[in-house]
Amino acid sequence: MFVFLVLFAASVTSAFRLSEQDEFHFKSWMAQYNKEYNLKEYYQRLQIFTENKKRIDKHNEGNHSFTMGLNEFSDMTFSEFRKSFLMSEPQNCSATKGNYFSSNGLLPDSIDWRKKGNYVTPVKNQGGCGSCWTFSTTGCLESVTAINKGKLVPLSEQQLVDCAQDFNNHGCNGGLPSQAFEYIMYNKGLMTEQDYPYTAFEGKCVYKPGKAAAFVNSVVNITAYNELEMVDAVGTHNPVSFAFEVTSDFMSYHQGVYTSTECHNTTDKVNHAVLAVGYGQENGTPYWIVKNSWGSSWGMNGYFLIERGKNMCGLAACASFPVV
Repeated sequence: MFVFLVLFAASVTSAFRLSEQDEFHFKSWMAQYNKEYNLKEYYQRLQIFTENKKRIDKHNEGNHSFTMGLNEFSDMTFSEFRKSFLMSEPQNCSATKGNYFSSNGLLPDSIDWRKKGNYVTPVKNQGGCGSCWTFSTTGCLESVTAINKGKLVPLSEQQLVDCAQDFNNHGCNGGLPSQAFEYIMYNKGLMTEQDYPYTAFEGKCVYKPGKAAAFVNSVVNITAYNELEMVDAVGTHNPVSFAFEVTSDFMSYHQGVYTSTECHNTTDKVNHAVLAVGYGQENGTPYWIVKNSWGSSWGMNGYFLIERGKNMCGLAACASFPVV
């Protein structure tokens, strides 16, 4: 077995022309993210890591509005990443009808709800479960409740994973915030994260009505593709949940205003749900400030910027927020 592994390692190193410098970068990254592998897996992950790093370096040598960087996912292929961290099937929100009424008032040129008060909870981590839709949902309801009721309380993603299937949600396999808000409204409440903690696995629903801490009176859906309504909602009311299509370059996003020519902008391709907490402009490019659910070490301390005004990657296809 040992001889086989040595020969395997030698063949991998030869076939993919891995250098000592490649291995040095990989070992440094392993130490940073506390990664451990057996010998066979080590060389497989070294190969993937090196390919990802070359792609990152090539991107950063070009003229782009955002930079890419190594992160905890850098030893994964995009196919592996997609299976673990995105919705297993793209969601189709074409049936969602818009019911938002614009304020028709003056909007701020920029806004960041993180800076307006204690309105946004810290970045969370969904782990290897395609439950992003639950984090987008709780993040939005946490903020809306804090803005209107004066108290910021982390809410339970796990309750949504375990209990919201009757509203066309699928636990670790995907869902939509608008449907999750409907569940909370008809269920008459959502428990706190403390009372119903996150496990990153689907389990039996153990909702306790007496411990409900947040409630939804109605659900507001932004008209599909109407990004001006999104700006109006975020600028005058509160953060807004939305979904978009993640493609391979987004996995290694580091900072700057994300744009992509790989993604679609239709209602039937979205595979990741997040939370718009503000908007602004950088070097003439308007952007959204977005809270992700991949931990605070990813991107800009768990956040990212994405170009605003072009329905980038379908981000205006199915945006929504609750009324409390």
